[in-house]
Amino acid sequence: MRRVVSLFLPTWPTDRIRKHDRTAPPRDRPLVTAARDGPSRIVAAVCRAARAAGLEPGMTIAHAQALVPDLVVVDGRPEEDEAALVRLALWSLWCGPLVAADPPTGIWVDVAGSSHLFGGESALLKSLAARLRGGGCAVRLAVADTPGAAWAVARHAPRGSVPIVPPGGMTAALAGLPVEALRLTSDAAAGLRELGLERIAQVAAVPRGPLAGRLGNAVLRRLDQALGHAHEPIAWIAPPDAVVVRRAFAEPISAAETLERVTDDLVDALIPELARRGLGVRRLDLAFSRIDGGVRAICIGTAAATREPSHLSRLLKARLPAVDPGYGIEEAMLTAAEVEPLAAVQVEGMPGSTDPGSRPDLSVLVDRHAARMGAGRLYRAVPVESRVPERSVRRVAALAPDDASSWPEGLARPPLLVDPPEPVSAIAMMPDAPPAAFTWRGRRYRVVRADGPERVRGEWWRADGEMASLRDYYRVEVEGGGRYWLFRDGPMEAGPRWWLHGVFG
Repeated sequence: MRRVVSLFLPTWPTDRIRKHDRTAPPRDRPLVTAARDGPSRIVAAVCRAARAAGLEPGMTIAHAQALVPDLVVVDGRPEEDEAALVRLALWSLWCGPLVAADPPTGIWVDVAGSSHLFGGESALLKSLAARLRGGGCAVRLAVADTPGAAWAVARHAPRGSVPIVPPGGMTAALAGLPVEALRLTSDAAAGLRELGLERIAQVAAVPRGPLAGRLGNAVLRRLDQALGHAHEPIAWIAPPDAVVVRRAFAEPISAAETLERVTDDLVDALIPELARRGLGVRRLDLAFSRIDGGVRAICIGTAAATREPSHLSRLLKARLPAVDPGYGIEEAMLTAAEVEPLAAVQVEGMPGSTDPGSRPDLSVLVDRHAARMGAGRLYRAVPVESRVPERSVRRVAALAPDDASSWPEGLARPPLLVDPPEPVSAIAMMPDAPPAAFTWRGRRYRVVRADGPERVRGEWWRADGEMASLRDYYRVEVEGGGRYWLFRDGPMEAGPRWWLHGVFG
């Protein structure tokens, strides 16, 4: 299935100028670019501050300066804007295997084969938008099955709406949008409005024959492309220095077994070039060009740089079921989208033997689980210097390097923390004594053995409210053998509450 992100950069020309020109005015001061229209100079692009001041592209520079006396005017350079847009599109390859510029203010990214690496489409869009805005670019974006639907939602959907069109949901997402969202010429949009057709749903409801006879086939073609009834080809681009291997086929292929053999062949052809450059793979993009002009791509990531062909082939073939070959595939392309230096290693002894002092290589195991569940679900726990148990651990990437920190030896802690702690009803016979029984999640437990208390005070340097924080922890064993970690949050005479904070194995 195809999933395309449309990036809309409404103030791209002025954002580019502010990013590269140190003499550019601050963002709260209106800035426009100018272009020639016969003998007149007109406004070509406006920044957000200029638009808020009432300036619009197309008005004369003289008119704009009359409205905003301190207006900053810079000669527009559309060629430089488009070249920078292409570079930004290539930068976007970190989030998808296929990218293309959509001049003058847009970018396409196909994320069907890569969204799983980021925890889903929502997380990917948030990360992409945050990076662009952090770099000084205004951006709106949306994802849909078709480029046309994503383009329309990114530019014309109400602000604050969810920019994710669910699979197959193009008709509902586009119904209430204006006809300009179909990427029509101004004359075609004006012609539709003259007919009383202002929304896409109205255009889709009228007979196609009379509409084509009145306005031509362009309107219907754009409508069909947006709704997924007609394919829209996009000229995807690739970085010039990427490590890429291709295979073209005399006859279209589609069988799953054939796709697997092609995948093995591409990986085997890629590895020698990576070795020659001293590189290892961190991400591979495999794109299949169909005979109908469509492109379907899959993407895999690795936890560590590698050139192991069997491992890379296995990861790619696990994603092949997501590829729809359509009526056949005529070309396959494998790209090392992310690489890192990887020096050759001398291996002694039989395969599988390791130095007794070396650490096991877990990257293959991590990659296999990441391909199934998503990289965002894999992590390991590392120590944090904190007195409060729930603050003494944090999550890091599965293969993050050790920082030599560790928990204190002899400090008994349960392998499973209940965070946040859950309240329990407990009975203690004496002050500072462990509970004789407690009720948790509707079930009563009788304590047969206990150890404690271990007193933990709040971290007063964090907040004033922790000055009086006090916990007394007990390790208890109940009838039947269960072992739990409970605490009360104050002395017995102060009327404490009891909490369950962990479960021992």
